[in-house]
Formats: sequence, structure tokens, C-alpha cells
Amino acid sequence: METNRQKKIGAVLQNDLVDILQGEVRKNGIANLIISVSKVAVTTDLSIAKVFLSVFPTEKGPEILAAIKTNTPLIKHDLAQRVKLQLRKVPNLSFHIDDSLDYIEKIDKALTGEENPIENPALLAKRKKS
Repeated sequence: METNRQKKIGAVLQNDLVDILQGEVRKNGIANLIISVSKVAVTTDLSIAKVFLSVFPTEKGPEILAAIKTNTPLIKHDLAQRVKLQLRKVPNLSFHIDDSLDYIEKIDKALTGEENPIENPALLAKRKKS
């Protein structure tokens, strides 16, 4: 369970990370790419922040994640300049791809498509894990 302090710090980091990442996309003139920060989870000791990114188009996700991970020190420095009046120490950043939207889309396709387990209960045996 996250404390109010963790939630507030996560929200501050999320807003500033969105500005930093979107600014880099615009500054480098990259077209047809959207990066959003879907969630920032901060540990209880405020030393690590897990940053979950949604990248559209999703095919570019691993490539963008690798580029962001290589530039993590620069991103952390920019973030520190923005939040220096709010935080004493900026947490270490750990970037991850947020696949929850893909998961929701798969469920939606399964329910609306021909593999609907509600309409065809015979498919349930196929879906069970061995």
C-alpha cells in the first residue's frame, strides 16, 4: 500500500518526466511517436522510482525503452533540476514498458471475436494452463 507521500512524489515525478520525454521527442523532430508516463511507483524509502511508459506505436516500444535506459543519467539530471525545490534527493529511475493497455486490448478482442469463451465454453479447456 502506497503512502500519501509516495503518491505525491510519484505524481510530481510523473508530470515532470512527461515534460522531459515529450520535450526530447519534439526537440529531436521525431514524428509519429507518442510517449506517455502511465504510472510512477516510488519505494517506501523513496530511493527508487519505477516509471511505466506507454509508447505508441507499440512496435517501437523496445527500441525507445533501450534509448531511454541509455539516457537515464541525463533524464535524472533534468528531473533533479526541475524538482530541486521539492525533493532533497531524486530517486533512481527504473524504466519499464506498461503493457496493461495491450492486455486490455487482448481481453476485448477475445470477448468480441470468435474466441469468446462465454459464447463457446469449449474454448475454456484450451485456455487452461498445464
